[in-house]
Amino acid sequence: MKEHEIPTPAYVCEERLLRKNLKTLAKVKEKSGAKVLVALKGFAFTGAMDIVSEYLDGAACSGLWEAELAKKYVKGEVHTYSPAFKDSDFTRIAQISNHVVFNSPAQWHKFKSVADKHGLFCGLRLNPQTSRSPVDTYNPCAPFSRLGTTAENLKPSDLEGLSGLHFHALCEESAESLEYVLNGFTDKFGEYFSRMKWINFGGGHHITRAGYNVDLLIRLVSDFSQKYGVQVYLEPGEAVGWQTGYLVSSVLDIVENGEKTAILDISAEAHMPDTLLMPYRPAVRGESKNGAYAYRFGGNTCLAGDVVGLEAGEPVYKFDTPLAVGDRVIFEDQIHYTIVKNTTFNGIMLPDLILLKENGEAKYCRKFDFSAYELRN
Repeated sequence: MKEHEIPTPAYVCEERLLRKNLKTLAKVKEKSGAKVLVALKGFAFTGAMDIVSEYLDGAACSGLWEAELAKKYVKGEVHTYSPAFKDSDFTRIAQISNHVVFNSPAQWHKFKSVADKHGLFCGLRLNPQTSRSPVDTYNPCAPFSRLGTTAENLKPSDLEGLSGLHFHALCEESAESLEYVLNGFTDKFGEYFSRMKWINFGGGHHITRAGYNVDLLIRLVSDFSQKYGVQVYLEPGEAVGWQTGYLVSSVLDIVENGEKTAILDISAEAHMPDTLLMPYRPAVRGESKNGAYAYRFGGNTCLAGDVVGLEAGEPVYKFDTPLAVGDRVIFEDQIHYTIVKNTTFNGIMLPDLILLKENGEAKYCRKFDFSAYELRN
């Protein structure tokens, strides 16, 4: 199947662009000494995990099901964290994980015997109370955050038996932001570093974005590792999937009520949820800033606000030529934090998952049918 033959709706991950990102992350590994894990919460495209495994060291997982997916599809280490582990899940997590990170000393003490039985490398997530995340929804260090233990709630004895520490305080952030957070993390917890074998810097590093200061990241990781004698881990998710593909849709109808709205076979609410939550306006291939033909893009659900770009205050897209029923509309950069968060709200069809290979062949990785909706209801 060729790219133009892909039925809609579909998420299309482009192998060429994915490898470009992975080569950048491999460079960071090589030059800094860090180990790099794909964060499945941001990028869990199973059809591309063989490619990811060529470059990275394993997967960072949040809970049992992500750990199961990593064990099945990702080569390398499996690191599992959860705000709170369930008794019924933890034995299986211990069986399939290499590292487990606990959110609180209480959870560490509760599950220590099971972890020790399975020979796990265990760590504690700490909250440096220092961040530059753009909004509190995505700020793990926001006031009253449940994520990680603060300095005032940590006793030295809580770390007995642990081999590592973890922090995560970034969201789509720069190396300069990491430097700022790392200084705060060191100020609050530096006295414990010499007791550890590894420190995990978490995710939110926008390493593959144009203009990211990769050299600074390499220096920060290398200097930290050498100073404290620890293995550093990084957990990029978005940086793996950043600008590696698109969501392709078709125009089903065009209606007019003051402005023209093209109704598509996708949904902002169900298939691009962060466009409403962050919010942001996704780019559309072929749009023109000064185009003469303007449209809103409406999802094929009964939610009145299911309009692309509405929550970001920019719902109108312009083109140099008019749209027609049957035309394709391609939303760029829709491979990270979309597939992992999408829903079947209103019974809307899940977009298929396609890998566009370097040779131009479009390969089905997942084709969804009614059962995807039925099994969730």
